[in-house]
Amino acid sequence: MRWSLDFPIPDSPFPITHQSKILSLGSCFAQVIGTKMQESKMNVLVNPFGTIFHPKILSQLLDYALFQDPIAESGILEREGLFFHYSAHSDLVGKSKEELSQLWKEKIEQTHYYLSSGTHLILTFGTAWIYEHHEFGAVANCHKQPQKLFEKRLSKLESMLFDLDTTLGNFSRVFPNLKIILTVSPVRHIKDGIAENQLSKSLLRVLCHELEKRFPSVHYFPAYEIMIDELRDYRFYKSDLIHPSEEAENYIWEKFSDSFFDSETRQKNIEIQKIRQELAHRPLNPDSISHQNFLRILLAKLERLNGEFDFSKELKSITEKLNPPSPL
Repeated sequence: MRWSLDFPIPDSPFPITHQSKILSLGSCFAQVIGTKMQESKMNVLVNPFGTIFHPKILSQLLDYALFQDPIAESGILEREGLFFHYSAHSDLVGKSKEELSQLWKEKIEQTHYYLSSGTHLILTFGTAWIYEHHEFGAVANCHKQPQKLFEKRLSKLESMLFDLDTTLGNFSRVFPNLKIILTVSPVRHIKDGIAENQLSKSLLRVLCHELEKRFPSVHYFPAYEIMIDELRDYRFYKSDLIHPSEEAENYIWEKFSDSFFDSETRQKNIEIQKIRQELAHRPLNPDSISHQNFLRILLAKLERLNGEFDFSKELKSITEKLNPPSPL
């Protein structure tokens, strides 16, 4: 008896390898995929402006990075002695306006570098609901400001499509080799309402479809569809019933790997994952002969792989844990 539907996901026309340079932006799922690639020793920049949910804000940030725009001072606010910006998540924070502006400049330059020299851009859309500040306009985050300052509305498909069509059109001319992967986040925004969340996700899915039709450099990965069709059971959610569980994240990652990685890349990822598991091992007695031998074997593996991947931090950690050899 079958308990779930599955569907074939074709190999991506834009394969990713350990030589790729990737920028992952968007909702929590962009963070999950980006972090897993980082753990696989891939060159990935993940959400430099923090978690961003709405396509319009992502489009704006990409435009800022393209033209390397300075911070808009009209969007800076102060809360409890700290400074934030309406165009970024609260992860981007400074102790002064000057510090925040410098952080913004660094993130913009870093993002521009990954766009100009990178191979892939992953954009994960979380919601079509947006908050607009009465003076500043659309915001990435309300930063716990009074609700009366904002208006919540559902973005029109035409508006989101216009923003991203313009941005990706510029990219196709300035960064012609950059491949773009679109996903709709499987995270449920039920604070908007169950029906409202489904309406939002539907608009985002159509947005991805339209962009994929317009740009040969764009490819869609069905993370949302995997979650609601193959994993359509609350046991695949965390206790909040909103975010996918670790098992669900790993399952979607496997599907992503099968679609975007060739057999050699997948094999390297498996080897790196085994190394990570060995690094996480906690011995009963760190000074025992058996554990010291385990560390020496692990050290040899790391030294062998370090020529291809950066294991410098891990090598230092293992070396510090090793006891000096006993004198003869």
